[in-house]
Amino acid sequence: MYRFNKPFGTAALLLSAVLVTSACSSSAPATTPSSTGNEAAAPADTAAAERTIKDSMGHEVKIPANPQRIIASYLEDPLVALGVTPVAQWSIGKGDVQDYLQDKLKGVPAISSELPYEAVINFTPDLLLMDSAEMVAGEKYNQYAQIAPTYVVGNAQNNDWREELKSVGNALGKSDQAEQVLADYETKAKNAKQQLQQAVGTKSAAAIWISGKSIFIVNQNLSSGDVMYKDLGMSVPEVVKKASASSKANWSSLSQESLSELDADYLFVIIKDDESPENHISPEVWNSIPAVKAGHAYTMSLDSSWLYTGPIANSMIIDDIMKNVAAN
Repeated sequence: MYRFNKPFGTAALLLSAVLVTSACSSSAPATTPSSTGNEAAAPADTAAAERTIKDSMGHEVKIPANPQRIIASYLEDPLVALGVTPVAQWSIGKGDVQDYLQDKLKGVPAISSELPYEAVINFTPDLLLMDSAEMVAGEKYNQYAQIAPTYVVGNAQNNDWREELKSVGNALGKSDQAEQVLADYETKAKNAKQQLQQAVGTKSAAAIWISGKSIFIVNQNLSSGDVMYKDLGMSVPEVVKKASASSKANWSSLSQESLSELDADYLFVIIKDDESPENHISPEVWNSIPAVKAGHAYTMSLDSSWLYTGPIANSMIIDDIMKNVAAN
């Protein structure tokens, strides 16, 4: 997943976070009923006693037998996929949360993505799952560990979502369930890839994100790029390859000049619901894109999962692609 950091205003919040850190439908992976802060976890997946396991940074962490008040900032996607509801959910700015998960997390209080110690203490967690080593840099780990057992899921800037899912499953004593969620996703992706290739072959695709006057293009190896190119086998345009080679970010800034060179057969545009690409891109550039000429440009809401990653987010991205590409 991409990480969010130091937000400063709603659309710019999301924008800043992605740049600094690199930033369910009915057919999403099956999940078990959510457990709330007051409900017991499913007996089949619950350890009989406290366990001590090693996290990605080598910490020996004592995991409660049945944690009930979990904070897992920006790991809500795998958490929900495993049927667990956190006691608080990741947010930026004035409570902006991951909208695509709100069918499962509606009513769950928000906590700042920076996890201020006082706010964490107020939620009295019994387990903290940290998305990356960056979140516990310096003395932060020891300070969080004094509040509750603290398990660091990954130590890279952009951790592979599959490994994150398995790590979260291990921490919660739900490894078998994590493997099943992953297997269900792989089956869905494989079937979708076959249907897509039968329908349109290996056509190229790209995703751009418009925020104010800025345009960003997805990395071919991360976020929705990983779904389009790796999971579904769509071809990678040269503009995407170039941007991905020069940046480790999930989304890279793109000039209108470079956008005019985007040779994509299909284009997904992530933008606010009340806006249109033509309001931000010159007519000459917009109309020069092959996908636009062919009527294959599709707008995706900022409330969708296209800026995120995880078993639920990626499954929803597959649904969007199949609905707009394979069905037409």
